[in-house]
Amino acid sequence: MKRVLLTLTFAALLTQCYWLTAAKDRRLDPAVVYAPTPAPDRIILTWAGDPATTQAVTWRTDTSVPEALAEIAEASDGPEFSLRARRVQAVTEPLRSDLNEAHYHSVNFTELKPGSLYCYRVGDGFNWSEWNQFRTAAREAAPLTFLYVGDAQNDLWQFWSRVIRLSVLTAPGARFIVHAGDLINKTGADAEWGEWHRAADWINRTIPSFPTPGNHEYGGGSLDNHWKPQFTLPENGLPELKETNYFVDIQGVRMVSLDSMRMQQEQIDWLDRTLASNPNRWTILTFHYPLYSSQKGRDMKKLRDLWQPVLDRHAVDLVLTGHDHNYARSNLQTGTNARSGKAGTVYVVSVSGPKMRQLTSDVWWERAAEDTQLFQVIRVDGERLHYESFTARGNLYDAFELRKQKGKANKLINLVPASSENRRAEGAEAFIP
Repeated sequence: MKRVLLTLTFAALLTQCYWLTAAKDRRLDPAVVYAPTPAPDRIILTWAGDPATTQAVTWRTDTSVPEALAEIAEASDGPEFSLRARRVQAVTEPLRSDLNEAHYHSVNFTELKPGSLYCYRVGDGFNWSEWNQFRTAAREAAPLTFLYVGDAQNDLWQFWSRVIRLSVLTAPGARFIVHAGDLINKTGADAEWGEWHRAADWINRTIPSFPTPGNHEYGGGSLDNHWKPQFTLPENGLPELKETNYFVDIQGVRMVSLDSMRMQQEQIDWLDRTLASNPNRWTILTFHYPLYSSQKGRDMKKLRDLWQPVLDRHAVDLVLTGHDHNYARSNLQTGTNARSGKAGTVYVVSVSGPKMRQLTSDVWWERAAEDTQLFQVIRVDGERLHYESFTARGNLYDAFELRKQKGKANKLINLVPASSENRRAEGAEAFIP
């Protein structure tokens, strides 16, 4: 009887091993799923110049495409715009990733009309993308809506896709998307970049991205080798931080990306000059490491001591960060954030991906959340900035308005919903993919 039981147990183990092996064999190979082809993919809009008169686009193919093209025309109600399209030769550069070799192509469309709708496509003259549309910015200050998301980072296809897609459905008129670092989890992982592009898909083709790098875009002190080939960004920052430290002026707002991963001291003078010469009514900064941390044990005192005085001196309006995998938003004069009250600055930490962390016990925020994926819609119109934060289900979680006051700091009007804060149940574990 014992021998029979042992035989049955052994047979069960063999069966389990078989199904585990079979399941493993059925998994799609990332090298196959994310392999480049002659057809354009990973198409993404960014800016390298003035958003009113230029538009950059970058895409990928396999190495069988040595040269690439883009076509552009002012949009029409019918297909006849394609008859008026002009061709632009792309700049091509190779990239060897952990999975494959590919060519990345980029074009910076110039001499565009402000406030106009354009159609464009990319390809090699034979294999083309679909025609996509974008709208150039107004030349002067005008109402502006944009999106902001914190760390996407993990399980991008499974968990982040619903957030980035809902953000655009919530604010279909958004003109660009701020990505506050840690877009992916593992530096140089081509499959993760494939997931990131796949999750956003047509969004990246029609709404420009404004990315800043996080610690997961750096490995061993080096920037992810995908960053510069796949993002065509302004080169108006420090030469050593090309395309990670930069700024863009759009419709009365100066948007600034700082690289909080390296050369923090060296960026101070550049930031001081960039903010001092700002002709716009509003100033918004994004970088990955928060000056006021919301995660336990992560206080960024050194960075705060370096950059806070410059932000206060130039009355920066809003700072958008990530890194801490929870949500927190300051008042103008709250706890350790009191110094910023003179400048009227609001600091935000947010997360859009599924990796979650516990909030710190050092309370400096006006509104906070744990275990909540969020996206933010920010609207600027004249003397007012309206901010809303939504959960992955589309529920309004936080809101406020900043109003300019001549000769004074901004006035903050809290519009926080009556719902209680999302906090983790006592003893519950954080979701960490």
